Amino acid sequence: MNAFQHTLVFHRENAATEHLRVPLTVLPESAFSHIVENHVIGIYPDFRLQTVEGFGCALTETACYLLSRMTPEQRRETLSLWFGPENTKARFVRVSIDSCDYSLSEYQAVPDPIADPELNTFSLARDRQYILPVLKEAVALSGGQLRVLLSPWSPPWQWKTPPLRQKNDASAYGGQETDASARPSRNNGGSLKPEFYGAWANYLVKYIQGYLDEGIPVTMLSVQNESAAATPWDSCVWTGEQEKVFLRDHLFPALRRAGLDGQIELFIWDHNKERMIENVTEMMDKDTEDMIRGFAYHWYTGDHFEALSLLHGRYPDKVLMHSESCPLHMPGRAVSADLDPEILKKKPRASLAPEELAVLTQENNRTPADIDLEDAFTYAHDMIGDLNHGMNRWIDWNLIVDQTGGPRHVPGGFAAPLVDLGNGRVLRTPAYEWLRLIMEHVPAGSVRIGCSSYGPGTEATAVLDPEGCSLHVLLFHHAASEEEINLRLLGHVITVTCPPESLTAVRVELHGAE
Repeated sequence: MNAFQHTLVFHRENAATEHLRVPLTVLPESAFSHIVENHVIGIYPDFRLQTVEGFGCALTETACYLLSRMTPEQRRETLSLWFGPENTKARFVRVSIDSCDYSLSEYQAVPDPIADPELNTFSLARDRQYILPVLKEAVALSGGQLRVLLSPWSPPWQWKTPPLRQKNDASAYGGQETDASARPSRNNGGSLKPEFYGAWANYLVKYIQGYLDEGIPVTMLSVQNESAAATPWDSCVWTGEQEKVFLRDHLFPALRRAGLDGQIELFIWDHNKERMIENVTEMMDKDTEDMIRGFAYHWYTGDHFEALSLLHGRYPDKVLMHSESCPLHMPGRAVSADLDPEILKKKPRASLAPEELAVLTQENNRTPADIDLEDAFTYAHDMIGDLNHGMNRWIDWNLIVDQTGGPRHVPGGFAAPLVDLGNGRVLRTPAYEWLRLIMEHVPAGSVRIGCSSYGPGTEATAVLDPEGCSLHVLLFHHAASEEEINLRLLGHVITVTCPPESLTAVRVELHGAE
């Protein structure tokens, strides 16, 4: 039918990701001699669901340090892979408040808040070394479209209780049990002492104001990164009730006193989906509901897509924001030294030599190329699942890491879509290429529309672009064989051939469609 114009783009499974643009045939269903019932994905533009506000990544000190070592031209080219108008057109970036696991060392903006309760020694000098210069370049590349989320990993260690025995799942986070008699630390959990709630709220406000004074468009703050995880890096444990008291009685009033309550959106949880509902329902009440803009979450303990749907159903005006994800292994390696229990039985993580880390390259005969492709599969599965269950904003973890998954101030390391190979060379992994395709076909401001799929072998989602002029369908076909899939749309059928283990995007122009 002439009212439709269309383009197909797909990626094949091979070392050099293949981009093909193939015209498709759109036929009215009446042209078929039989009823098209099998391998059908139904697309329903009249069912308008959530708005997808955009995508992004994190500019950790690690990522900014690696970028700072490049020439200005190399750095701009690498940043453009996320923030340039010709690539993903990222809208969001996440930055840690003080050090996180992806910092070169531990640090805090006030070295000793006990000796300086008025926070007069507060300084962003450490951020000005690597983070702020790179972040300013990213803001400029985005044409002023970028919005920044600040997230704290730990308050100053002097305000915390000593670490307690870990209660989180070590298979997800690594780490070992800590001695409850240890002194307070930025690492291994511990909690903020209630007598310092007010001071910590003021500290966070000073951080936000400092970034705003630097010209950084901070618009979001999560109350705590991973509040249930006592990780071997910077961390702080909160119960939902403690966090609610802090938010209601200290943080929100401090933002209001600074005139920031209408400017900074507050997000709670910022942790994995499997316990999202419990935390949110504990924190949300008549006093806090209007203070909270939305719920941030990570992907590390499984899909739990239904948790997003349940929360969206109960709190339809709140933003669902995926705020962190990364493959839990070093780039191109099957396991991480942080997570492999067999290695940790024999030797603590910190004592592993570089040559011992180097042997962790294969598992079950999988090659680095296999592992990189599996990462792309994981991103496609999780992003399509999140989209189909109400996600509004999506932020990945590190923009770039080196070949060891670092550098960082704790042992081990994890992968990222971009890998620094040294001398300004950057590896664009299959995960990056698939992310780029997804973001291209879900432009910021798109509205998710109805989509019904025939089975688990092909995962699908569909959106209408912000202007309502084109419709985009994403098809993640993870079966090992090629398959023909019928897209049924507005009384017409588009037959798409999906290669094995591929991500396919279909764009249908709707100008003049009846």
